[in-house]
Amino acid sequence: MISNRLLTIILGLLTVGLAGCSEIKEPTPLTYTQLLTGKEKKTWSLTSFEVIDDGEESGPVPASQLFSNACEADDQFVFYANAERKYEYINGPTKCASSEPDVLLEDTWTFVNATATLEFAFPLLSSGKLPYIVKSLTENSMTLEIYLDELDNVDASYRFVFTSASK
Repeated sequence: MISNRLLTIILGLLTVGLAGCSEIKEPTPLTYTQLLTGKEKKTWSLTSFEVIDDGEESGPVPASQLFSNACEADDQFVFYANAERKYEYINGPTKCASSEPDVLLEDTWTFVNATATLEFAFPLLSSGKLPYIVKSLTENSMTLEIYLDELDNVDASYRFVFTSASK
């Protein structure tokens, strides 16, 4: 009787001890910043834009129509996952001139979760940081919108769609 009881206690202790050793791994969802930067850095290409004026949408327009030279249309946006939150606007595969640098602009980016606001320098609009509302962000696509309501009597915004160029 004592040996059965002792065996039951030992088996119970072993079961509890072994169960405590197993580690349950739960998947970690990607944060907005991880979707933006990847693990180290992520490169984005502008694919289309849209103008929303007084609530009327222009419809998507290919990004190539923003540029006077085709060589500018393939320039890319690189967001780094480092502590400095480095950001680069770089020449794409086609340079406009062989003397043109690989990095056209270097700056930093910031992201505010509470307002889904991404601030960075977007050379098409300004060389300084501007606040863009993140309308959607996945691993492969990003839609940003900037509102122009700061100007007098203007009820308009620009919506930009980017596609991940990173593999």
